[in-house]
Amino acid sequence: MGLATTLDRIHAQVKTRKGFRYFSIFNRIGLAAGFLPAGFVKIMGERFTDLSNNHPMGHYLEALSRTGFYYPFIGVLQVSAALLLLIPRTATLGALIYFPIILNICILSIAVRFEGSWVSSPLMVLANLYLLCWDYDKLKYIFPWNKMPVQSN
Repeated sequence: MGLATTLDRIHAQVKTRKGFRYFSIFNRIGLAAGFLPAGFVKIMGERFTDLSNNHPMGHYLEALSRTGFYYPFIGVLQVSAALLLLIPRTATLGALIYFPIILNICILSIAVRFEGSWVSSPLMVLANLYLLCWDYDKLKYIFPWNKMPVQSN
């Protein structure tokens, strides 16, 4: 049995369980709740935190807030990803947009030893990875071990 067949079988078994379905809904709502306020603050041009510029994360966020259009652009992406996660039809796209943003936040938090999110941001990365695995059936064709089915006329 090949890798693609094994992953398809495991994914199909997981998708039939209500607990996993409820957990995916919980993750979508939780992740959206994490990005909506942060995104709106950035769109409004406000500083995201009151951290001192003496702190490495505070210094980074101060510099980020002074980049001009890039700071609100990040906010628009955060709000967009959050809203897409809340709509079942667009949740996969929301998870795809969400992933690089939260991964960047997680790596940055660890790199500057920011105690404010050194637990929450890795958990958000894991929750997002769960959602991407939940939608494996929609994303599996981007992996090298899966091939698109050939339609015959």
